[in-house]
Amino acid sequence: VQLQAYGGGLVQAGGSLRLSCAASGLAFDRYHIGWFRQAPGKEREGLSCITNDGKTYYTHDVKGRFTISSDNAKNTVYLQMNSLEPEDTAVYYCAASTGRIATILVEMYDYWGQGTLVTVSS
Repeated sequence: VQLQAYGGGLVQAGGSLRLSCAASGLAFDRYHIGWFRQAPGKEREGLSCITNDGKTYYTHDVKGRFTISSDNAKNTVYLQMNSLEPEDTAVYYCAASTGRIATILVEMYDYWGQGTLVTVSS
């Protein structure tokens, strides 16, 4: 299983970015895919997940601003991020979980990709 997050960059506050997570070696209908981030000096935190049957979940911090979606034909999961704030600056990761219950807890994810840096300037 390989995951690769990309699409990060520098954006001004209030702007938008779309991150992509390209997956190989797994079938989306058997995994939950989550998005996470880690800001400097902070622990990695969960943001959102999309379940193997298409349900979506968000943490309070990003609900209403971020949208997770998937394109199973491309084995790619997206995270559309709007109304970005300087506090959203972090390295963003995607990960896959084989758990029976969908969750956004870091420790429940089995496979991780390399992150992509998002910097939001004020």
